[in-house]
Amino acid sequence: MKRTKDAPVAGRRDFLRRALFLGGAAAGLAGLGMVDPIVRLARAQRPDAEPRYFVFCYFSGGWDILLGLDPRDPRVFTDGNLRTTRIQPGYGLITGDRDQIRAANGMTFGPFIGDLVQHADRLAVVRGMSMDTLTHEVGRRRFITGKPPSGLTARGSSCATMLAAHLGEQDAIPNLAVQHESYNVDQPFFASALGVNSVADLLRALRPANPILPLGEDRQIDAFHREVAACPDPSASPGWAAAESARLKAREMVQRGLDRLFDFTANTPEMLALRQHYGVTANDSSPEAQALLAAQAICGGVSRCVSIQVASGLDTHFQEWATDHGPRQLRGFNTVARLLTDLAGRQHPFTGRSYLDHTVVVGFSEFSRTAMINQFGGRDHALTNACFLAGGGIRGGQVVGASSDVGLAPQAVHFDTGQVAEIPEEGEVIRPEAILRTLFHDAGFDDDVADLRVDPITALLRGA
Repeated sequence: MKRTKDAPVAGRRDFLRRALFLGGAAAGLAGLGMVDPIVRLARAQRPDAEPRYFVFCYFSGGWDILLGLDPRDPRVFTDGNLRTTRIQPGYGLITGDRDQIRAANGMTFGPFIGDLVQHADRLAVVRGMSMDTLTHEVGRRRFITGKPPSGLTARGSSCATMLAAHLGEQDAIPNLAVQHESYNVDQPFFASALGVNSVADLLRALRPANPILPLGEDRQIDAFHREVAACPDPSASPGWAAAESARLKAREMVQRGLDRLFDFTANTPEMLALRQHYGVTANDSSPEAQALLAAQAICGGVSRCVSIQVASGLDTHFQEWATDHGPRQLRGFNTVARLLTDLAGRQHPFTGRSYLDHTVVVGFSEFSRTAMINQFGGRDHALTNACFLAGGGIRGGQVVGASSDVGLAPQAVHFDTGQVAEIPEEGEVIRPEAILRTLFHDAGFDDDVADLRVDPITALLRGA
């Protein structure tokens, strides 16, 4: 089967074209008996599993974990002992008064963690994660799919696609991606991401296209399409069946008036409050607008998984590291903090608990920056990484894993405790696939449904 990438698109026509292709492929696999395991695996979800939603927040370019998730005390890690530690916090080189480490809930954070520190009790920080690559595309696609790419080519479906396939068939847009890569290799076409570049793009996909036909004519055309699709030849064609399914899905989205959830310029009391909370001024592609879009898609019952880009321009190899990297990373952390606050304040209609109790928010980047500042005043690419999770069944207020005090090297840990293994051979180095396997476990799947071939990090989960 041909691998497909769901790149950002700008409208309903592109969505339908992509859905037609993916649907035809999925239907063809069904005819060969290759999609049936998906159905069987879906039934393997634990019957007591709670409703789960997912938001993946991407920090593009490779963040500096010393400035955020994995800091070092500059009074200990000084320039005088660089030969021993190979770690240079560099806080004194940063523009402004940014030389202090922030502490909350027994955890430490770098000077640019921002408002995210206010959610420390719900936050689980993973440190000492190895990406096994210094290439942007490889690191990004490994975290998205949980599998090392073949060259630069993704080898598996995105985690969001897999989760949408298992949990989101009844959602209007099970998998929504804003400025974010997504892949569907072997999942049903309905789980493919609807990719957009901005809120305005999503609105164009959800609103009726001009000219708008009179109601009677519209119903006649719809009835004609349904009648033709029910004929013997179309019914026997996987491609035609997929096209009809995509048409019905697009029609449903438009008829439900979902665009009202995403017009952030509307002057309703609810939208005014949300606009003020996120600091959104337009239906654009800003990190804040993307976070608000994610909250509306999840809480509006539209999507099961939403992937957004909350920070960019982090690939700072030169002197801009001292002036630009921290503030850009800070904006991303602040954006995620607003999202967490919003989700915590909205009640799930069926459980009475907050949406944050049912939504796992994941913050990640493709890798980190070197522990040492280079000759140009910036930082290069480093294998060691970190990430954070919050909400859902995540056990907050803790750090899992660790990087060493010599060059920030990843350390092997015990997945059941999150503690560093005294005997490295008895532990395991955390890699992205372990994070994704943990998400599936939290969603109620005990089996390795994504074939990640690694155990979940149960230390990250409440009640595990």
